[in-house]
Amino acid sequence: MKLATTTGDFFEYTYLQDDAIKYIKKAGFKYIDYSFGFDYRNNSGIFGEDFYKYIDYINRFANEQEIKFIQAHSPMGTPIVKNNNYRPFIDATNKCIEACGALGIKNIVVHSGYEGGLTKEQTFERNKEFYYELLPTAEKYGVNILTENFNKMCIPNLFWIDNAQNMRELIDFVDHPLFHCCWDTGHANMQEMPQHEELKILGNDVCALHVQDNFGNNDNHIAPFFGTMNIDSLMHGLADIGYDGYFTFESDCIFCPSYNKRTFKKDSKLLLPPIEIKEKAESMLYDIGKHILTSYDCFEE
Repeated sequence: MKLATTTGDFFEYTYLQDDAIKYIKKAGFKYIDYSFGFDYRNNSGIFGEDFYKYIDYINRFANEQEIKFIQAHSPMGTPIVKNNNYRPFIDATNKCIEACGALGIKNIVVHSGYEGGLTKEQTFERNKEFYYELLPTAEKYGVNILTENFNKMCIPNLFWIDNAQNMRELIDFVDHPLFHCCWDTGHANMQEMPQHEELKILGNDVCALHVQDNFGNNDNHIAPFFGTMNIDSLMHGLADIGYDGYFTFESDCIFCPSYNKRTFKKDSKLLLPPIEIKEKAESMLYDIGKHILTSYDCFEE
């Protein structure tokens, strides 16, 4: 299994994908999850002035850096809420799928949606409608759309697709050969069922991973060993289903993001650690991944 991580690791230090790629490569990673949310939030990258010029540039840059894009994450939004943002969000997500085709990325994670007051059946129907807005573009560019297990949220009147059984039902309900799933280990750690059991429910529909940890009560996105996730359960589950994809980190909050910290208006010089310390943390993340995979005799360069 090969190690990968997301360009989102450096979202608080740069809005440029090429800068993030340089930091990630320096830490030892050769394979990258392209975070389109990075571009979407900053009107940069594929959402900048010239889509095709940028695609050509970032492709050449990745080749020069000897980096391979192996999966992607679409921007977050409210995909089943029919408001003024609905159509622009569909268009933006389809643009990400087109970019995947141009960058040689075969899998893109696209979160399902939710809306207060909807039943489970209504939520499934609306999500199917949403994904069918994207699947023609996925067919055109040969890209798999991957739904993801959410973090557990206990909110009255809100159905949230947050576990393997719900995701299994959604995959079967959408019923399309390009529709599969990404397994988020941190979100799974917030559930009661062990990960090796949940993964068996999904089997070969697991096409990608988001590897992250927490303490079971909040979606922290910290590194494995920093939280309560049972990594052995995860690794046995992956072996049981014959997972042969990338071991991709989404542990982008090793240091608490600035937006989650208490405010102090007088000064902010220590709001974030300096980039030199962040780089060391990224190198440590690579070492953690290599140790996990080497321990189960499945590490690949």
